[in-house]
Amino acid sequence: MLDNSIRRELQAIVGQSYFMDHPEALVSYSYDATPMYQAMPDAVIMPANTEEVSAIMKVANAHRIPIVPRGAGSNLSAGTVPVEGGIVIVMTRMNQLLEIDQENLTSTFQPGIVTKTLHQQVESLGLFYPPDPGSMVVSTLGGNIAECAGGLRGLKYGTTKDYVIGLEAVLPSGEIIRTGGKLTKDVAGYDLTKLLVGSEGTLALVTEATVKLLPYPESKRTMLALFTDLNQAARAVSRIIAARIIPSTLEFLDNPTIRVVEDYARIGLPVDMAAILLIEQDGPEMVVERDIEQIAAICRAERAAEVRVAQSAAEGEQLMTARRSALSALARLRPTTILEDATVPRSQIAAMVEEINRIANKYGLQICTFGHAGDGNLHPTCMTDARDKEEIHRVEMAFEEIFAAAIRLGGTITGEHGVGMTKAPYLEWKVGKAGIEVMKGIKRAFDPHNIMNPGKIFAKVSRNRVVVDQCSHLSQN
Repeated sequence: MLDNSIRRELQAIVGQSYFMDHPEALVSYSYDATPMYQAMPDAVIMPANTEEVSAIMKVANAHRIPIVPRGAGSNLSAGTVPVEGGIVIVMTRMNQLLEIDQENLTSTFQPGIVTKTLHQQVESLGLFYPPDPGSMVVSTLGGNIAECAGGLRGLKYGTTKDYVIGLEAVLPSGEIIRTGGKLTKDVAGYDLTKLLVGSEGTLALVTEATVKLLPYPESKRTMLALFTDLNQAARAVSRIIAARIIPSTLEFLDNPTIRVVEDYARIGLPVDMAAILLIEQDGPEMVVERDIEQIAAICRAERAAEVRVAQSAAEGEQLMTARRSALSALARLRPTTILEDATVPRSQIAAMVEEINRIANKYGLQICTFGHAGDGNLHPTCMTDARDKEEIHRVEMAFEEIFAAAIRLGGTITGEHGVGMTKAPYLEWKVGKAGIEVMKGIKRAFDPHNIMNPGKIFAKVSRNRVVVDQCSHLSQN
């Protein structure tokens, strides 16, 4: 609990209506979209502008109170769980789209704006903001920036870090900094913009951002390739890229996911297929038609059981909506759904899916796998029940082995969800002890009193490498 003098200071900054510390109100901010993680904050505060954020930071820094920045709470790494208590700063009041600059092809906005809102606004002007996380109808752009969100279009267009070119941010001291701007080139010192993108609220709190925009693609086509063999689907992915074709979307669904999605969406997916590739290409019409024909030919050469090209924009959108509904469909099966995002090189997709299936069988679990085949970012998703402690222990052991398998196949523990609390024990597997120390040094430089989202990214105890070493056979196959 905050003492009365601190409470009065904070209330004076934002007004009583935007400061909460009653237990009934705090419960809603004690968890996010990550299952099984919860901790109560001491207070929740909702600033209206950068100056209020700065004033809040000064109070927190003076009294060494933890600060947890939060948008919509849709992240999947427990990144906004206030594990050490403190103040949750909810940024949803700062939700203005400040500018769409059609001369410089940029947009500037506050962090609380919903991702889908920006998409709709820029597309109405014939412009395009490519990052499209699966949560974009609810997630905020500030949260996207904090987590460096990806999405279905990551293969061709990149992720959030590739579009953020300028930031306004408040340091833990309350000082306000500006990085970058509406510039194509800027090498004046360290790239603080890129450093803050993906820093998960552990360094500073973003209060304004400028992103670059693209012209909206002239045309778009969508297709399905159906495979009875997982390895054939994986080879098709590699051959598409090797043919110098970069689709805007190249998604993968395994058989368990196909079954659940079809039961949910009822769009005619064949449930006897081992894998489905959902492919979309955009750009000039002639290029799109050529690429779709070549992709179809590659899939047939890899013995696709069937190739279907959507005959209308509406049909294509229906297929993409079905893919985006995968998590919702899976979540209906059991009380608890744990969605992860192990990532491997494209050439290792089949090996990784086979490992996931082996591990699921080993621990007697139901794990469905879907994800972004084009960039190797897979989402093994376990349907379980948090009330069953014995099963949850098996789930934890299974995902530890899955992360180890990803590392041994040349991959990483997270491609887009972030480290947060869930992946912190495994971060050293990826970056090594020296890498951890460099990151901690950066953290100390920004946040010497460790008030910014403490308990995230850096684990108090890292997992040992026994499991990784046990998976060493994977890199030899």
